[in-house]
Amino acid sequence: MGRTIAIGDVHGCDQALQALLEAVKPERQDLVVGLGDYVDRGQNSAAVIDQLIDLLPRCKFIPLIGNHEIMMFQGLSSRAEYQFWMQHGGTSTVMSYGGDPGKIPQHHMSFLSHCTRYHETEKYIFVHANYDPWLPMDQQQDEVLFWQHILDDVPAAHESGKTVIVGHTPQHDGLIRNLGHVMVIDTFCYGDQWLTAVDPDHGICWQANNRGQVRTGEIPVAVPY
Repeated sequence: MGRTIAIGDVHGCDQALQALLEAVKPERQDLVVGLGDYVDRGQNSAAVIDQLIDLLPRCKFIPLIGNHEIMMFQGLSSRAEYQFWMQHGGTSTVMSYGGDPGKIPQHHMSFLSHCTRYHETEKYIFVHANYDPWLPMDQQQDEVLFWQHILDDVPAAHESGKTVIVGHTPQHDGLIRNLGHVMVIDTFCYGDQWLTAVDPDHGICWQANNRGQVRTGEIPVAVPY
């Protein structure tokens, strides 16, 4: 049996992603789910996409789409939306492609276009941002899945009884927020904190930062909200 591993928001942090993958060492039988927001804010979104494409044949890699990929697609198809994207981290993405959005390779766009809205296993649900606890996953609204943060208004456990693993809401202290029924693993890598991967079945987590430093440990004990 392979491992089930989730990776939080990368946001263009290619050095952290490289160090994290070297620590995790994904193998062919492992299921690895990327929670979206691979681009924007950090310095090298282009290199991040290259690394994720290289990951595809190494394991069962399921990349989810995040709101920053959505902004990227909208920005590349609309002048008005392009400015919105630039104001929310898109400038760094375009610069990683030489300052010209026309230089984004087609295979990068193809990879991003195949990212999925969510992924569900027997025990876990993986989404980018948030979820409606009373709806099955195929009925979730985009506003919730991609844009809604988990702050003080924590959703109840999902009706399926599965643990939900999300990114999107940055944890500025660089620590995983484990609420038991939902786990938030965007640990603010682009803000000079950590990029996180978790193996929930074995209670293990890995973190890497933009200096290539790595730390490993146990997933924090769930804290009631």
